[in-house]
Amino acid sequence: MSDIVNVDYSTKIPNNVSLTEDRQVLRALEGWHPGYLDWWKTMGPDGFQEALVYLRTAVSVDPKGWAKFDYVKMPEYRWGILLAPHEEGRTIPFGQHYGKPVWQEVPGEYRAMLRRLVVIQGDTEPASVEQQRHLGKTAPSLYDMRNVFQVNVEEGRHLWAMVYVLQKYFGRDGREEAEQLLQRRSGDPDKPRMLGAFNEATPDWLSFHMFTFFTDRDGKMQLESLAQSGFDPLSRTCRFMLTEEAHHMFVGETGIGRTIQRTCEVMKAAGIEDPSDIDKVRDLGVIDLPTMQKKLNLHYSLSLDLFGSEVSTNAANAFNASLKGRFQETKIEDDHKLESSTYPVLKLVDGEIKRVDEPALTAINMRLRDDYTADCQRGLDRWNKIIDRVGVSFRFQLPHVAFHRQIGEFRDVKASPSGELVDAATWDRQKDEWLPSKDDGDFIQSLMRQVIEPGKFASWIAPPRVGIDNKPGDFEYVKLAA
Repeated sequence: MSDIVNVDYSTKIPNNVSLTEDRQVLRALEGWHPGYLDWWKTMGPDGFQEALVYLRTAVSVDPKGWAKFDYVKMPEYRWGILLAPHEEGRTIPFGQHYGKPVWQEVPGEYRAMLRRLVVIQGDTEPASVEQQRHLGKTAPSLYDMRNVFQVNVEEGRHLWAMVYVLQKYFGRDGREEAEQLLQRRSGDPDKPRMLGAFNEATPDWLSFHMFTFFTDRDGKMQLESLAQSGFDPLSRTCRFMLTEEAHHMFVGETGIGRTIQRTCEVMKAAGIEDPSDIDKVRDLGVIDLPTMQKKLNLHYSLSLDLFGSEVSTNAANAFNASLKGRFQETKIEDDHKLESSTYPVLKLVDGEIKRVDEPALTAINMRLRDDYTADCQRGLDRWNKIIDRVGVSFRFQLPHVAFHRQIGEFRDVKASPSGELVDAATWDRQKDEWLPSKDDGDFIQSLMRQVIEPGKFASWIAPPRVGIDNKPGDFEYVKLAA
């Protein structure tokens, strides 16, 4: 058991999968390594490759003590292949193979479907690094700068995790897919990343915190579903990735929470009672709450599209094949086969949005999205408590699922954030009240000034309650290269 828990750092590619005994895969990964480093240096954090960053690195997969903290230059970070410990006697928890022993090799009839699931998940990891590569230049503090770099190196490791699965289990096809993962670029018109939200720009820190709260939470839901997989190597890979993913959502939730805190405190100190008095609030060098709500509307709606269509035969097929389950599948009380169950799906029926019972098997995406929405709402509740504590009259709300959609049941309709169907003229007239306008973006951009003095923070964000690794407030999280 101990060799599974501890990570071998004696090789070029740290791992806990006994890579040295698997010469073919080791050679393939070592062959992939220079291309990865080249990608990191061209598409990773721009201008900070020589900085010493106080990063955490996984040294084991034991939940109690899996990370150590130290200064490291990002290109020298020890990315690697880390799987959660093997579970003796694990059986497939859902689908038509329910109850049978999990697979250690790819089941032939599901090879193409499984490869696509791995590639889509793998493609999101480098995409977000590319989207965030310029953020260091406008970091509101060394604490925040270190956080974006930590997120970036872990997304890089998640790419390694998926490439290992491709290289080890999919032969030549897998090697070709691994190469392609380094060729696509976020937002590139000729070779874009596979999913829409991962081709959007991340122009400022509020966008970054919204992205890590909403879009990384979609990542959590997808990883949770894949962690249920009957293909055990994928399940173990995703289970350990979830350990790291938790930090990304923490960065997002606390980043927005600190922005809200600062705005509310500054409003109180200036005697501004009305949150919608946007110009007065902005004059104080903070981001007004209604603009944060618009950013929330944008990022939530983009993230909902990542779940795909509410009714989906692809999702049904992946569930039926026992490849991709539901959120926390083993805690659900049903037959885990869904042969005769139904699930309510929101649809447009005769010009009205109604709940319609659909076969639960084809409504897998809808159920996962409902779990996601409930998870997002818990974060909003915590933000609203911050506002309540300071005593400002404002509440953040998730927009209706029909609002601003490009995929699924509501892609062809226009709806307000409250879910009211509107015509195109109304949408055009009011969309700047619902989604961030160019002026909003320009204002937020005007606040984005790099702060690099230890312990100091930009005007628009409050300090964190506690430091990383319990470090004091003026700790130098990033030592910038001279």
